[in-house]
Amino acid sequence: MREHFELRDADAAGRIGRLTVPRADVTVETPVLLPVINPNIQTISPRRLYEEFGAEILITNSYIIHGDDDLREEALDVGLHELLDFPGAIMTDSGSFQLSEYGEIDVTTEEILRFQRDAGSDIGTPVDIPTPPDVDRERAEDELATTKDRLAEAEAIDTGEMLVNAPVQGSTYPDLREDAAAHADATDLDVFPVGAVVPLMNDYRYGDMVDAVAAAKRGLGEDAPVHLFGAGHPMMFALAVAMGCDLFDSAAYALYARDGRYLTVSGTEHLDELDYLPCSCPVCTEHTPDELRALDSRAREEELAAHNLHVTFQEIRRIKQAIRDGDLLELVEARARAHPAMLDGYRALCDHAEQLERADPASKDAFFYLSTESADRPEVVRHHQRLDRLDPEGEVLLTEGNNSDNFDETWRVVPPFGPFPRELSETYPLTAEVPDRKDARALERAADGVARLAELNPDVEFTLGHRGWPESALDRVPDGVTCWNLSEW
Repeated sequence: MREHFELRDADAAGRIGRLTVPRADVTVETPVLLPVINPNIQTISPRRLYEEFGAEILITNSYIIHGDDDLREEALDVGLHELLDFPGAIMTDSGSFQLSEYGEIDVTTEEILRFQRDAGSDIGTPVDIPTPPDVDRERAEDELATTKDRLAEAEAIDTGEMLVNAPVQGSTYPDLREDAAAHADATDLDVFPVGAVVPLMNDYRYGDMVDAVAAAKRGLGEDAPVHLFGAGHPMMFALAVAMGCDLFDSAAYALYARDGRYLTVSGTEHLDELDYLPCSCPVCTEHTPDELRALDSRAREEELAAHNLHVTFQEIRRIKQAIRDGDLLELVEARARAHPAMLDGYRALCDHAEQLERADPASKDAFFYLSTESADRPEVVRHHQRLDRLDPEGEVLLTEGNNSDNFDETWRVVPPFGPFPRELSETYPLTAEVPDRKDARALERAADGVARLAELNPDVEFTLGHRGWPESALDRVPDGVTCWNLSEW
């Protein structure tokens, strides 16, 4: 059991946790955003991040600091906290990003980890190999083997109280991701970044990103804090949290501001194209778009970066509340409607519903059916799995209609869950709010529930009373189940 990470609340695979960072003597609540600080260019100062935005932790690049003689000497002399003027926790990257961009760097894992330790980093990172998506398998395997060697080197170094990241690589091969995660989990390292997913996010391949995270989560223990490296847009935070990610680092707030781009939870706008500012943060309540455009470039960049941070931190808080309320997947659903690629991500998440079900709480306040994807949520999977706990007998009517005295038992049928005894009608998730006009996918999943119940109870005679189900649903009902179309009566 990892003593430095404690789970408090959960919804789907998302969780609220407490990450204790011993060297900084702070405990950070997750999910958490780590703003990226370039030691040479600070659009928003670290002190302002801490005092105005409530940033508890940030990330900076130890490779850049190590490669600059003045910064290196100052970091070793006064420490990173004083160098950056930041009282919270500081994570440092190792130069792996530069390795992925330029093909080589001039430090080893031992050199950079010792430097991170000596400079006062609270969470350090070895030099892993960030294998990009879609490479051939041989390359992915070779580079993963190198990353595993680097993790072994990191374990052997005395890092004192500094926590150490154990990056999970494997490109777009789920089995390699799972293997890499299991290997990392078996080390005595502390935080587990899913690496080399930035190219997927840059190309809006959110479905592939979800598959990579799902594979990593299968290899990691439940008590493993997971960092999604390079995930900086608030549009996708809810999706990543629902898949089980706990930490995010963002340079997007500054990079987008530099290009005149304005972040929202549903996408990115260009300041030049805005007539109104659709936000209530201090920047947006104190300025009009024209006033922002009239500022000099430096001031405009700082104001846009501040807005971008406000909307980003706000989304993290909204996600935490959704976890507490048990409606994280409803939030994911809302965000999925912002962009077709986000919908791909949500559908990929639903493809892993059985995996999510193992972490998802068995009871919440309400289940809202909002789209065809809702039919594949973990709660539906769980209901179908638990039909083996029920014991129907004799002749049983499964119906969307009323009770009948002509049967030994009458069970309700509620799409997408399917059949259940009426006594369970007030239990979660069968209290679901479901639209009257049901889509084919909800009815198909209800039919799956009927088929599962019939398979489990071959000696019971089942009759299904449905209200005009389509052939795509009725084709899933076993031949031994008698079907009545109640809408024709």
